[in-house]
Amino acid sequence: MSTPTTTKAWTVEGKGSFDCLKFDKERVLPKLSDNDVLVKFHAASLNYRDIIIALGYYPFPTTPSVIPGSDGAGEVVAVGSKVTRFERGSKVVTLFNQAHYGGPLNPKVLGTGLGGIIDGTLRQYGVFNENGLVDMPKNLSYLEAGTLSCSALTAWNALYGLKAVLPGDWVLTQGTGGVSISGLQFAKAAGARVIATTSTAAKAEILKKLGADHVINYKETPNWGEEAKRLTGGAGVEHVIEVGGATTVTESLKAVAIGGLVTIIGWIGGEGETGPSFPQILSSMAVVRGIVVGSREQFEAMIRVTEASNIKPVLDQHVFKLEDLKEAYKYLSDQKHFGKVAIKIE
Repeated sequence: MSTPTTTKAWTVEGKGSFDCLKFDKERVLPKLSDNDVLVKFHAASLNYRDIIIALGYYPFPTTPSVIPGSDGAGEVVAVGSKVTRFERGSKVVTLFNQAHYGGPLNPKVLGTGLGGIIDGTLRQYGVFNENGLVDMPKNLSYLEAGTLSCSALTAWNALYGLKAVLPGDWVLTQGTGGVSISGLQFAKAAGARVIATTSTAAKAEILKKLGADHVINYKETPNWGEEAKRLTGGAGVEHVIEVGGATTVTESLKAVAIGGLVTIIGWIGGEGETGPSFPQILSSMAVVRGIVVGSREQFEAMIRVTEASNIKPVLDQHVFKLEDLKEAYKYLSDQKHFGKVAIKIE
């Protein structure tokens, strides 16, 4: 088989609607340098970040005509002359920030995000530096592994990046998106207890099957932060995985324990008109921390636990083809999903 020189790929041309997504059937691939590998993608998945990049709400810089997508799993089909981490046939998963190998973030590392600054995964083939990839978990399919790069690693960072979750800890998750479900799975694997919030009885039942100890319907119980604290006997939760943003963080501060950790991840609830007051933040006596995904070192630790505990990512029942990407964006934007929205690439 000859090495391909072009690839089918989506690009983001402008912003403001999903019509800015354009499909190119013959985008030219760059040549391999000594430390590069060529990956044939078999699967990718979407994140809320992909939606807001297309709509123009993303708060970080992006490159014009960038190929979107940060999450992808595939097979190495060609390697540069000095590559040592992988060989032809290796199964790999992409690292979100291509230069975040370990330690804290810095501006240079933040400028290496796939699907924002650097061309991402929503394509057939891609050239990557070998250091921007990790070995795919042996217990997962391509579709499952193609969901890990952003949301799963973000959840792992939330639970282990600053203060490790411990057996018996209480963890609060919000909703049924990729970060929250991964957080639930990793917390249970650590022996923690989980309180999950959701909006429907049907989703509540699925969350319980995944291991949630308590589920609060936030539409029926708008003061769910106080309810979560009550469920802990009044002590509060050690970890909050905060994905809602300004519309939910006030309740999160009500739920957290003294000395607990609220990890700010996103704002899927919208920007909101108001957030918590300064006295509310102070009186929580908690640590509030914002994160952007995680490092390769954390990714590899997460993969070891994923294999050892046979943790399976939860995929939405609707799997989209690469050619149907606009429909997948709308599906995620309309919040019709449960778990990760996966993209099959052929």
